[in-house]
Amino acid sequence: VQLQASGGGLVQVGGSLRLSCAASGRTFSSFSSYVMGWFRQAPGKEREFVAAIRWSSTYYTDSVRDRFTISRDNAGNTAYLQMNSLKPEDTAVYYCAAGTTPRAEQVDINYDYWGQGTLVTVSS
Repeated sequence: VQLQASGGGLVQVGGSLRLSCAASGRTFSSFSSYVMGWFRQAPGKEREFVAAIRWSSTYYTDSVRDRFTISRDNAGNTAYLQMNSLKPEDTAVYYCAAGTTPRAEQVDINYDYWGQGTLVTVSS
């Protein structure tokens, strides 16, 4: 069972990045039934919820709503986070997560599997 996050990098303020989270392993044979989430952790701060997708329903933290879009490709076992209009405060390591819990999508302990993280740096 593995989640592989990718797509991070250095971008200027106002730029865009798309993060990908590829799921592999027998557990993800029913990928569509998993809640996929993105969290981030900035230097010196706690990990925070960014976005999640459960079936076709999406959830966002207020600070990224209208700038970020979470999506998924169930056939490809991949989740995405399209990030537009990036700000310096978006700088963080971004983690993808997967879970089957019916509980709150924005709580990290409700997820079963985590990717290794990908660094996003937004320069001003």
